[in-house]
Amino acid sequence: MKLTVEPAGDRTIVRMDEARLDAAIALSFKERMREIVPTAGPVLLIDMEAVQFMDSSGLGALIAIHKALPARARLELAALGPNVMRVFRLTRMDSVFTIHDAAPSRPAPAIPADHHPGETRT
Repeated sequence: MKLTVEPAGDRTIVRMDEARLDAAIALSFKERMREIVPTAGPVLLIDMEAVQFMDSSGLGALIAIHKALPARARLELAALGPNVMRVFRLTRMDSVFTIHDAAPSRPAPAIPADHHPGETRT
């Protein structure tokens, strides 16, 4: 299960770095997310840009996470591909979840303070 967690102000961004959210990984995804929820900000945003396929097990995992959130917290999703969005539309879960067209951009890699442009390190 490849997830990247990024605090971003009042929200926590979880980037799914998996091509599939299906029965094979739904349980480990749900367990990992349950570890993240207690330390997340009031908005937990899952970036699903890499996910190309999701089955009912994956949808069930997202619903379980949604139900496990504290009262004032929200689960939002971003960058759903056409196949994944189709699952949400067919099940009418697109009316339950807040879904953003695009995910927040990834932060730029840190540059060491002693780095000078044009300098190469050996």
